[in-house]
Amino acid sequence: MIDIMGLLRENPYPGRGIVVGCSGDSRRSVIIYFIMGRSVNSRNRVFIKTGDGIRTAAYEPEKLTDASLVIYHPVRTFRGLTVVTNGDQTDTILDFISAGNDYRDALLTREFEPDPPIYTPRISAVVKADGSYSLSILKSAGGNPGCCCRYFFDYSQPTPGLGHFISTYQTDGAPPPSFEGEPKKIEISGSIEKFSEMIWNSLNDDFKVSLYMSYINKKTGETQERIINKYV
Repeated sequence: MIDIMGLLRENPYPGRGIVVGCSGDSRRSVIIYFIMGRSVNSRNRVFIKTGDGIRTAAYEPEKLTDASLVIYHPVRTFRGLTVVTNGDQTDTILDFISAGNDYRDALLTREFEPDPPIYTPRISAVVKADGSYSLSILKSAGGNPGCCCRYFFDYSQPTPGLGHFISTYQTDGAPPPSFEGEPKKIEISGSIEKFSEMIWNSLNDDFKVSLYMSYINKKTGETQERIINKYV
C-alpha cells in the first residue's frame, strides 16, 4: 500500500481526487473527494451540503466566469448507493441507475471534459451499501480529442484498512498529464477528523480548494461527514 499523505505531498497538482475504501474495523465504507485549482475560476469554490450529498458553489459569485465545468454535484446518494464524481456525470450515473441500468451504461454516453488542450479526465466512483465499489476514468488517448479511453475498476470485496485512489492528473504540467494506470492502493486509518485533516494538510497549499469525507456504516447506513473549505 502507498502512503496517501506522502503521495499527495510529493505531487503539487493531482487536480481532483477520489478515494474509496474500507475502515480498518471493516464496519464502514470510506469516501473522500477533493478539488484543487490553478485558475481563479477553479479556486473560487466551496462545498455545500445538499439533501442527498454535496454541491460546489462559487465562494465569490461575482468572480465566477464560467460555471459549466466547476459547478456540479460531486456526491449524491440514492437507495443506499453513493456516487462520487468530478463533474455533472454524477447526475448522468444516477439517472441511468434509477432507470434500472448500470453505471457503465451511463459513462458510455460521456467522455473527458471539453477543455482543450487539457481534456481533463472524468473520474467517478459508485459505492454500494455493502461496501463494494467501482471506480472509473474517461480520458483522451494521449491528448487526442478524437479518441476517448474508458477504464472501469470493480472491487467486489473490500479489504479492511485498504482504499483505492484515483485523480485527474499525474502531476502538474502544461498541460497536466492525465492519470495513468490502475487506482493506487492506499492505507485508511484513524477517525474521520484525523484522517481528513491529514489528507487536507498533505495537499499543496497554493492549489487546494475543498475536501469532503464520509464514513458510512455498512450495517445501519449511518453516515459521518466532514467538509473542509479553504475559502470560508
